[in-house]
Amino acid sequence: MSTQSFLEVEAKFAVAESTLTPELTRLEEVDSIGEVNNHSLSAIYYDTEDLRLTRNKITLRRRTGGNDDGWHLKVPGDGGRKEIHAELGEPVDGMYRVPDELLGHVRSIIRHNDVEPIAQVDNKRTESTLMRGGSPVAEFCDDHVTAWSLLPGGTETSWREWEVELAGDMPGTEEGTLLIRHATSLLIGAGARVASSSSKLQSALGSSINNAPLPPSMVTPDVDEDSPAAAVVAALQANRDKLVAYDPKVRADEWDSVHQMRVATRELRSHLQTFHGIVTGPEIERIESELKMLAGILGTARDAEVVEERWQKLLADEDSDTLDEATRQHLAHDMGEAYRKAHRRVVSALDSDRYLELLESLDRLLADPPVANEDDEQDEQDEERPQNQDSAADGTAAEPEQSSSDEDPKAEEPKGGEKKSVAAKDEPQDMETVMVAHLEKAYKKLRKRHEKAVSNWDNDELSLHEREDYFHDMRKAAKKLRYAAEAAGSATSLKTKRLYKACKKMQSVLGDFQDSVTSRDKLLKVAATARRRGEDTFGYGLLYQRERAIGLAALDDYSEAAKDIKSAFKALKKKMK
Repeated sequence: MSTQSFLEVEAKFAVAESTLTPELTRLEEVDSIGEVNNHSLSAIYYDTEDLRLTRNKITLRRRTGGNDDGWHLKVPGDGGRKEIHAELGEPVDGMYRVPDELLGHVRSIIRHNDVEPIAQVDNKRTESTLMRGGSPVAEFCDDHVTAWSLLPGGTETSWREWEVELAGDMPGTEEGTLLIRHATSLLIGAGARVASSSSKLQSALGSSINNAPLPPSMVTPDVDEDSPAAAVVAALQANRDKLVAYDPKVRADEWDSVHQMRVATRELRSHLQTFHGIVTGPEIERIESELKMLAGILGTARDAEVVEERWQKLLADEDSDTLDEATRQHLAHDMGEAYRKAHRRVVSALDSDRYLELLESLDRLLADPPVANEDDEQDEQDEERPQNQDSAADGTAAEPEQSSSDEDPKAEEPKGGEKKSVAAKDEPQDMETVMVAHLEKAYKKLRKRHEKAVSNWDNDELSLHEREDYFHDMRKAAKKLRYAAEAAGSATSLKTKRLYKACKKMQSVLGDFQDSVTSRDKLLKVAATARRRGEDTFGYGLLYQRERAIGLAALDDYSEAAKDIKSAFKALKKKMK
């Protein structure tokens, strides 16, 4: 079944039955009224028992009558609401089924929960097309609505409303915004009021919405708002929400969506690791493991996306006429196909029971976080992991392909697999003290990785990749320190903005460096495949060296970025004391 999507930009107004419609050609964007049609519309709205869609400002309905019979899904979007249509289809066993194509857009919200009718809205509509220069610019609807809430305690309600919706090319434009503004002034002047609810569904449900249970994602956890746990839970909630929000964008393959979903996934995992001891328990480790799995799948797609962009630029900049046509074709198309294959795997993962259970686990964790307290009997060891082990020992070998687009916060664990707890039994548990302890721990780890990366850069006993991996580890440490600074700054009076910015700068420097490393790795693999086909591989070597030079140039700013972090932390530490 095919779907279509549109950007819906509209304004709604409450109006009395006796109010007369003003002359709409008084709007400067309108010079005439086109077709005027009368419609009898009837819509059944669907949601889960705990109203997950409605509470997220999403509406799903099956509507008959008018010009757009079918299924409509409306989700919040930039500059308006994105409306996705699907055909009504044929009933199965006498029942209309919500198309899977629409449910995929909200799968991260509804999970395995069924959607059932929650309201019926019938509408007698008079629809006028507003024209300018012979083209439609908006539709004006005069609606007489009768609605029934199907929730426990629901009742029948009736009202009249006006609606102005942009048409043609007007949605998302400055001119369209002006039209809505001018229409608002005109209609309010005629006696209307801006509607208290942006949707007919909200008006239909009324107070009966309070009779539906809250979904776990909206349960307020029983955590002292002045405790360190409150700050950690808030940070986790923000990234859980970001993960859920980017799910439909990744499915639709929107620009940068894979990257942003991956950032949220890794930030979640990093917070769970960094603040282990504030929130604790075996479920934490299981969720970390699942987040690592998801980040790896997203990372494969993100790497292909990044490398494809780099190769397209390398091709555009190559003017030496040394690349044969076969090499150009592989560089132009192979990584694009690799990305499309990886993206299909991502969507398959997002449809899996394993992923949906991960989301459910996060909701349960945040609704009832396993918070450590001073009376807990803690067996956790408070020892730093030895820093002189190779990359395989600290976990990097678990994912053979290092990611280019953002850090991979591997768990750094003491011997025996026991996590280090900063919030130990005898430590003070006030918010600022605990956050300071986490900041200091993250900073010490960053300094150790910095020293290892710098001291080994000219170590001839190590391979190039081993030396480069130390800088990749440094980038991961910078990101963890950035996360800790962000959480501390939002939860306490500590001024961590300077440290946050310095860490972000380091991430950018080493991100550019790591992108060049990943691109070189892919070039070697493509060259090996071309060699087996008997093709000329000179061009791959040429671009390999160009990427090597680009990577080294990125490191020119490393020393300054490291000094900025050191200076920012030193200034912050004075205030912490």
